[in-house]
Amino acid sequence: MASDCIPPANFRRNRLAETAKGLPDSPGVYLFKDDHDCVLYVGKAKSLCNRVKTYFMPSTDLGPRKGAMLDLIESIDTVPAKSEAEALFMESRLIKDLKPKYNVLSTDDRTYPYLAITVRDEFPGVFVTRNPQDEQFRTARIFGPFVSSGALREAVGVMQRIFRFRTCHLDIRANDPSNRFFRPCLLHAIKQCTAPCADRIGVDEYAADIKRMLNFIGSQRISVIRELQEKMDEASQAKDYERAACMRDQLRAIEKLDDREHDPQAARDWQPEVTVFATDPSASMRSLNRLFGGDAPIRSMEAIDIAHLGGTETVGSKVCFIDGKPFKNAYRRYRIRTAGNDDYQSMREVISRGYQQAGQGNELFPDLVLIDGGQGQLGAALEAFAGMAHQPPLVIALAKREELIWVQDLDEPLRLGRNHPALRLCQAMRDEAHRFAGHYHAILRRKALLGDQKEAPLKKVEQEPGISTGEGSDVV
Repeated sequence: MASDCIPPANFRRNRLAETAKGLPDSPGVYLFKDDHDCVLYVGKAKSLCNRVKTYFMPSTDLGPRKGAMLDLIESIDTVPAKSEAEALFMESRLIKDLKPKYNVLSTDDRTYPYLAITVRDEFPGVFVTRNPQDEQFRTARIFGPFVSSGALREAVGVMQRIFRFRTCHLDIRANDPSNRFFRPCLLHAIKQCTAPCADRIGVDEYAADIKRMLNFIGSQRISVIRELQEKMDEASQAKDYERAACMRDQLRAIEKLDDREHDPQAARDWQPEVTVFATDPSASMRSLNRLFGGDAPIRSMEAIDIAHLGGTETVGSKVCFIDGKPFKNAYRRYRIRTAGNDDYQSMREVISRGYQQAGQGNELFPDLVLIDGGQGQLGAALEAFAGMAHQPPLVIALAKREELIWVQDLDEPLRLGRNHPALRLCQAMRDEAHRFAGHYHAILRRKALLGDQKEAPLKKVEQEPGISTGEGSDVV
């Protein structure tokens, strides 16, 4: 018979391939088991069917280590999940508990990232750390270790858009009178933090959000949705419409999780005119974090540029990107007062004015500051920051001609491939800062050429998309 000519290994692989085709097209965790029902490997998938069947295709090359695993697999088990984020947490917990032979595990758990939630604080923070034994996490609730720091941070980002918890290391106390004067960071402006630092939320309401997040992590997504629906109805009946709207937004964010997973284009369609270099912001951010990131992920970034023509009408610009996408409400532009064609002095002025509050500890610095220029411009920027009481986490410069990245405290620049995702994101930020500065410079030149020496009304100037009336947005 024809089947007798099929080698046993091929027959087994064909059988497993057929099993994989019957798996659901939904998120979950898959477990490969041997003939003794021992788990060999645990993995997660956005689509169990599509992911698992790739292991058993004739063209699949898993390398010598995992290739040997294929000869041992006898059965496949799956655990369904409500979302890819939930599958990530489930995968990491199973790997920690089962310690499968073919999952790459380190003998030192501190090399893996953990999720720490400081539940004993009045306003608990959520952090990714590789050192859960640190004193600040002594009373925290710890999840992990996790296999992929990038995937963990991506999952935290998804949850933060829903539950709006804080990720800063500020010491926030309830009823602190100074909170009333504190200016919250950009995460509050984009509705990813409820800003307990500025008394924008009470202890009980914030604690309820953290409890829902913990339930969400613990695979109680349905109960979280039900609770939110009940709380929203109660708030609406009590005519507390602001609180009801907040609950509604959280519900919508949870419901849209699956839509975003199955429609990646929707996540990319954000101001394509300035993200053309970074066609996939999420991939670019992961690349940037691998290049520069430490325990704290890079999320907020700002780029600075100077524009003038022969020393006349010198202006500066500061643009902001959040999670690899432009956040135009935080764009700022400056008319330089102290220098004409001295780019270094102009850079010092923009930094001293743009980061005055952060330098005094009243605001948070962005995770990364990018300077348009080379080693000289970077040096001028670092001189300006050195005069401040507080320092930014990371300052880099991108030189135009050879596209070299100069990094603070490094003597030699980084030279990345022209298609490197992190370089393309830096180029997009640099070019957007250049465009924004050039636009303002053109406005001032046109006014000077027409003989109008008075500053145009702010309403006319704000025809440029994204210019805010906030402090520093239009400083003459």
